[in-house]
Amino acid sequence: MSGENCMVKESRNKIYEVNTKVISNTLVNNNYKHLILSAPSEVLDIQPGQFFHLKCPNFEDTISFLRRPMSVYQYSKQQRKIEFLYKVQGKGTTAMSSLKHRDHFNIVGPLGKGFKLNKKYKNILIVARGVGLATLAPLANSAFEKKINLTIICSARSKEYLMSIELFKSLTSSVVTITDDDNSSSVDNLEVLINQLMQNRKIDAIFTCGSSRILKLLKKICKDYNIPGQVALEQQMACGIGMCFCCVKPFSIDGKVVQKRVCCEGPVFNISEALPW
Repeated sequence: MSGENCMVKESRNKIYEVNTKVISNTLVNNNYKHLILSAPSEVLDIQPGQFFHLKCPNFEDTISFLRRPMSVYQYSKQQRKIEFLYKVQGKGTTAMSSLKHRDHFNIVGPLGKGFKLNKKYKNILIVARGVGLATLAPLANSAFEKKINLTIICSARSKEYLMSIELFKSLTSSVVTITDDDNSSSVDNLEVLINQLMQNRKIDAIFTCGSSRILKLLKKICKDYNIPGQVALEQQMACGIGMCFCCVKPFSIDGKVVQKRVCCEGPVFNISEALPW
């Protein structure tokens, strides 16, 4: 794939390969960075939960041959920009962390199937863990625009890793933070908290990303209260468009285990079908 605006294929949205320009690439804390890119407006027909495949730059004689899948954190067609929140932990993301203002950066997308907000939803619960906060931010924005009441639980190892809290507080007054430091993020405490919310706020649906233990808990809660839920799954990918079958995960559907590709049949799936890993 090459070219400034090369359309790869069509599904619900067109998928593009584009060379963007870096606006900024700044530290959020000692592990995470916030990358803002200038991008053509046609690339920004994005559903919350979709992702892009990012071509990591060459860095210190290291070449990353495979792209990195990364969910969209924020985007604006009017301002022609797209944002990613990422953890610097391997060669690819370390190379990304070296990007500077006005550097060119190649991305492919938007990819995958995103979250769906039913018109009947009046109150939804978002449960985010770690960098899952980034994936769920566009969903929170969309729910706010649709006048759906939001309750958001943000979980992290410690307070310094509780990201995007001000963004969420601009959308709702119901933001709860929990951390490993004080054990408030334990599964038992989280279950008590969510059960209280379910009873007091009449939650219509639950959305999550970023944790196997949280997914396991939310599967139980959705079943107990007979409500739907959706989860955005993270998985290593090679092609990002369903050809290589690198990102296959098992799902339980009608009592049978079925293999699905996270990149094109997801990354968003029904909580009832997704299996904790």
